[in-house]
Amino acid sequence: MEKLRILIPKGRIFDNVSKLFLEAGFPIALADRTYRPSLGASWLDAKIMKPQNVGELLEIGSHDAGFTGIDWIKESGADVEEVLDLGFDKVKIVAAVPQDYDEAKLKSKKLVVATEYVNLAETWLKSSGYQYRILRTYGATEVFPPDDADMIIDNTSSGQTLKDNGLKIIGTLLESSTRFVVSRAALADAQKKSRIEELAMLFRAVMDGRERVMLEMNIPKDQLESLASLPAMRSPTVASLYGEAGFAVKIAVKKNEVPDIIPKLKKLGALDIVEYDLRKVVQ
Repeated sequence: MEKLRILIPKGRIFDNVSKLFLEAGFPIALADRTYRPSLGASWLDAKIMKPQNVGELLEIGSHDAGFTGIDWIKESGADVEEVLDLGFDKVKIVAAVPQDYDEAKLKSKKLVVATEYVNLAETWLKSSGYQYRILRTYGATEVFPPDDADMIIDNTSSGQTLKDNGLKIIGTLLESSTRFVVSRAALADAQKKSRIEELAMLFRAVMDGRERVMLEMNIPKDQLESLASLPAMRSPTVASLYGEAGFAVKIAVKKNEVPDIIPKLKKLGALDIVEYDLRKVVQ
């Protein structure tokens, strides 16, 4: 069987993607100064690539699947299929200007706009009615104003770096997160499509597992029916205790529900409540 060729992004996205593969059962081994990691599966062939290039490489068919922010897919206009929004590395693509700039000043001149997002910037600037010249940057875009640019269009997670450099946000172009994307050619290949679906299932299981914990407890006989009001993925798992002294119960719940659920369980007479993390949840 032909290997599934995967692109794994460099930079800030790498750590989260690497952790996702590890928790899915495919530890990434990467030697120094190499771009060909091992993923611990004979049917996977991986290459490290900048996230900016992932979409176009998938579109031309030199690789089958990869990970990148939806911002870079939109920027490149790559024709790929999104399989899964992984939800991490969330950023906003924003327009920012020096603190003392107002709308009148922005509209009174031809702006120099520094950005790595040339296509996204072009679309937004035109629709906003600005006169502009785009200056392509290659990182550290926030240092350009006010000397070398009037405006930047860049990604930000908290906005703190922009504030630290004396900038304010005047518009949001796009909200982005890391996506698992694949080439249309790979989806047309039955074997590769099957492998892609297997990976997506495992990634979903990992992400669901991260959001949930298992609560295990002992419940008195006369309180068993009260469990119907408690959240669970489908219904609680119930087993009789030795000597018919009550029931052992398990429920998988969202982590953010735990502070409310445990006091309710205690009121129901639950004893020996144990909470533990889940690695995967396959539904």
